[in-house]
Amino acid sequence: MQERRTFVDASWYVLLLIWSVSILFPLLWVFYESLKTNQEFFHDVWKLPTDLQWMNYGDAWTEYGIGSSMLNTVYYVGVSLIVGTFLTAINAYVLTRLEFKGKKLLWGVIMLSLFLPGINALVPQYILMRDLHLTNSLTGIVVLDSFSEIAFYLLMLSGFMQSLPKELEESGAIDGASIFQIFFKIILPLCTAGIVTVAIFKFLALYNNFLGPFIYLGDPDKYTIGVAMYQASQIMQYKADWVTLFAGLMITMIPLVLMYIFLQRNIMEGATLGAVKG
Repeated sequence: MQERRTFVDASWYVLLLIWSVSILFPLLWVFYESLKTNQEFFHDVWKLPTDLQWMNYGDAWTEYGIGSSMLNTVYYVGVSLIVGTFLTAINAYVLTRLEFKGKKLLWGVIMLSLFLPGINALVPQYILMRDLHLTNSLTGIVVLDSFSEIAFYLLMLSGFMQSLPKELEESGAIDGASIFQIFFKIILPLCTAGIVTVAIFKFLALYNNFLGPFIYLGDPDKYTIGVAMYQASQIMQYKADWVTLFAGLMITMIPLVLMYIFLQRNIMEGATLGAVKG
């Protein structure tokens, strides 16, 4: 029995190793291709570069607008993340801790939205944004993504709040605390792990969002990083400068890699805690 368990464990290790290599190898390939010249790239895509061409990163930052689009992305993701996460926390608190008429109906509508593809709302959203003169504006898509609640995040955070004992709010109310004081001083501190988990998922979704900025932004100076990389890839139809494009791709991955390195424990702890409490 022990030998069988050891063999199964070894098999899982081999499968995980193969999976890891399949993920890491393309990233490493893009990295060392970004340090080549275009002549070296077209001569042999597997050969390592002879001289490291770090200037490709500077060219990607300036020529393809990666620098300005990164600043636009910081504004778009930063503001949308803060406002959106705060509104998700408020919504989860109202729907899980407060009692009011129509609560079950509201939950039913939210659950129903899980079965509706988001693309269905694209046309009415665009018409609304156009009528409010919020198209071709970074602030416009910030408003759109901040106030567009996603049921998945709401359900995830609701699982944390539902696990909290009701006596905490009752004791706060006895001491004279208002609903807002209970929310800010009792609920939020106890749900920090859940809020961080939701914020991480929101960050990934916002940073990788392409369709929204692509549709609503028409000015190249306002492009986010996803749209800027798409435009750079379109230029490759007329200009074979693939090594600079690879350098830009590596720059766009830096925030995601840093987030994974520093916050992977928060992701695991938050997801596990939500599964146990929910």
